Amino acid sequence: MTRVALLALLAVLACSGGPRASGAPPNVGQVGARLQTEASVIAFMIDEGLRRGNVAADLRHLTDVIGPRLTGSVAMRRANDWTAARFREYGADAVSLEPWPFGVSWQRGPLTARLVSPHERWVQAASWAWAPGTNGPRVGDVRFVDATTRADFDRRFAGKLRGVWVMLEPPYARVNPFAATAADSSRVDSLRRVARRQRTADEIAFLRGQTSLLAAEGIAGEIIDGQKDYGLFTMSGSPDAIAPYPQVVVSNQTYGELHRSLAAGDRVRFEVNATNTFGRDTLVQWNTVAEIRGAEHPDEVVLIGAHLDSWDIATGATDNASSSVAVLEAARILGALKATGVRPRRTIRFALFTGEEQGLFGSQYYVMRHAQAVAMHQAVLVLDNGTGRIVSLPLQGRDDLHDLWTAMMRPLSALGPFTVRSGSKGGTDHLPFVQARVPAFNYDQLSRGYDYTHHSQIDVFDHVVLADVQQAAIVMAVNALQLANLDRRLTRPATP
Repeated sequence: MTRVALLALLAVLACSGGPRASGAPPNVGQVGARLQTEASVIAFMIDEGLRRGNVAADLRHLTDVIGPRLTGSVAMRRANDWTAARFREYGADAVSLEPWPFGVSWQRGPLTARLVSPHERWVQAASWAWAPGTNGPRVGDVRFVDATTRADFDRRFAGKLRGVWVMLEPPYARVNPFAATAADSSRVDSLRRVARRQRTADEIAFLRGQTSLLAAEGIAGEIIDGQKDYGLFTMSGSPDAIAPYPQVVVSNQTYGELHRSLAAGDRVRFEVNATNTFGRDTLVQWNTVAEIRGAEHPDEVVLIGAHLDSWDIATGATDNASSSVAVLEAARILGALKATGVRPRRTIRFALFTGEEQGLFGSQYYVMRHAQAVAMHQAVLVLDNGTGRIVSLPLQGRDDLHDLWTAMMRPLSALGPFTVRSGSKGGTDHLPFVQARVPAFNYDQLSRGYDYTHHSQIDVFDHVVLADVQQAAIVMAVNALQLANLDRRLTRPATP
C-alpha cells in the first residue's frame, strides 16, 4: 500500500479535533485560590520543576529500557505506549496515538568490514539505514568516483565499476583540535568552499540520476564518510531513498585513509558482510499526542513538541530522548498546576512526533491530519538540538514578536540568561507548521558536545545533562502557559 493510499484510509479513522478524552470534561473557569497572579503561577511552576521533577527516571527508562527507537521498529511502538501512559499519569485531559503512513520497516543485522589491501585489518563500520545487505561477504576494489556530470562519468568510469566499492565524496575535512596549524585551517576552509560552491544544471541532473547509474554499472556498494572525530559515525537514511546496493558508513579517519591510499596510487580492496532485513508493506506509525484543555478558548492550541524516534546505533539520548522527556516534564508541571485548579485559557497540547529522522514525516502528517485545527493553533514550540539548556529564541522571521518574547523570558531570568534573536532554523519539526503559517519556533540550546553525540554510537544516557533538560522543561512549560493566556491570538504572516 502506498503512503498516499494509507493516508486516505487513516483519514477515515482520524478524530476531528485532537486527542481522545481520557476522563471527564474539564471544570472550565476553575481558578486556584492559592495562585492568583502570573508571578505566583510562574514561581509555582519553577519550584515544581526544580524540586519534584522526573527527568532522570524518565530519561533512563526511555533510553536504557526501551532503547533505540528507529521509526518502524517494535521499540518505537513501545515508546509511543509508554509516553502515552506517562502523559495520563501527569494529568493530561486527553491522550491518543495518532496514526500516519510510513514506508517499509528496516532492521539492522550483523556487519563486519575488513580492509584487504594495501594492508589487512578489521575496521568499524555500519550499514546506512534502509540499505540492503551484501548477501554474504562482498570484496572488491575501491574507487573514488569524482565525476560531476554524465559526460565526465562516461569518459572516466563507464564500464569500469563492476564489483567495485565506490567513494563519492572527498573526506570531510577535520583538523586535530590539539595540533591545528594555519596550514591545516586553510586546507579545511578551501575544501569546504569547494563543497559549498553552486552546482551547474548538468551537475544537478547527474547527481539526481547517480544512484541508478551506479546500480546499472553493478557496483559492490558505496562507502560513506562518518564525518566525525574519534571514530564516530553520523547515521542517516530513509525509506524514501532506498539504494539498490549496499551502503556502509565508516569513520572519517578510515575514509580519509582510503582516500589517501587511492590518491597515492595504491590498490585498495575492501570487504563487507552485512545482513539487513526489510518489511514487505507500508507501515502505520504513530505520534503520541496529549493535551490539557483550555478554560476559555479550548479550540485554540499552543503545542509543545519534540521527536520521539531516534537512530539505532545508540539509544538516542541527546537526539532526541532528552527533548521528548523535557516535553513530558513540561506536561507534568502543567498537570501539577491544573491540580491546584489553575487551567490555561487556551489548550496546551503535547506532541511527540515520529519519523523525524527520515524526513519530518510525523509532524507533516500532524499538520495534514489537523489541517482545519492548525489554523487555530496559537503557536508551536519545538526542542530538538541536544541535551543543552535553552539559551535563546530565534524568531523564525517573526521579528514583530521580539518584544513579546523578551517580556515572556523576563520572569525566567533566574534560569537564564536568555536572548531573543532574529534568524530562522531548519531541520526540525517546527517547519511543517511554519509552512502552514503558524507561529512556530525551535529554541537555541547549549551544544554540550552535540556535534559528537548527534546520530552517533555515543548518543547515550551518560551524555545527557539532566539539569539542562530540567531547565528546558520549565522554560517550555512557562512559555506555553504565557502564550495560552495571551489576551489576543498571534497574527499570521501573509506567506510562510
